[in-house]
Amino acid sequence: MNPKSHTLFHFTKSPDVLKKIIKNGFWPRYCLEDVGWLGYKEFDFIAYPMVCFCDIPLSRVEEHVNFYGEFGIGLTKEWAMSNKLTPILYVAPNNHIPKTFRDIVDHTFNMDGDAKVEAKRTVRYLLAHSKPIDGHMIVNGGFFPKEFHQESEWRYVPKSDEIEDYLKRNDYEDEDNLETQNALTKLHCSITFTPKDIRYIFVKNDTDIPDIINFIQTELDHFPGADLKLLMSRVTSLESIKRDI
Repeated sequence: MNPKSHTLFHFTKSPDVLKKIIKNGFWPRYCLEDVGWLGYKEFDFIAYPMVCFCDIPLSRVEEHVNFYGEFGIGLTKEWAMSNKLTPILYVAPNNHIPKTFRDIVDHTFNMDGDAKVEAKRTVRYLLAHSKPIDGHMIVNGGFFPKEFHQESEWRYVPKSDEIEDYLKRNDYEDEDNLETQNALTKLHCSITFTPKDIRYIFVKNDTDIPDIINFIQTELDHFPGADLKLLMSRVTSLESIKRDI
């Protein structure tokens, strides 16, 4: 069994969100990340703009979709790398990586002017691709323990002067501010794909397949007919997959 898939998967709980992704591409949104592993007492969570994917094999997908949702899309790694996605760095406890990050941050405080600003942005961009092997997610206002390294995560983290590099937790929890910041990432940092980039379209049950086929036929008819036929052949249900793995 391959330990990794040759496809990158993104899952959601909503069939409507899946349809929006298929039609419009991916919209990076700010996601609150556990940064307690860095060792700074003054903050525990920071939000970075991102879209998250995984390359776990389908034989391990059940636990993942039970948490993130049973509607999804799988895209080629060629598409991923052409759009600057990358696997993230998982950091184990009690090693030198957290202190190394803190040392780099300390170095930035010895800089001046534009060089200092740019150095801080560089560090934050690296941190946006880093995660503890184990930590917590905030789900519905509560803390949920998670073995992050099991997710084999890849990320798209945009770089743009038009958006904020990160949001502090209180800024993220301000719903009006979060909506404003996410609107900017949608405007300036969305990424798209074509039917040829898609390897899988997942729906929850076999009964969901006709709806997504109808959506492809009616909403994506600007693509060539051969592309649409190929795309429709990519639709499968997790109900069927679970029976066979």
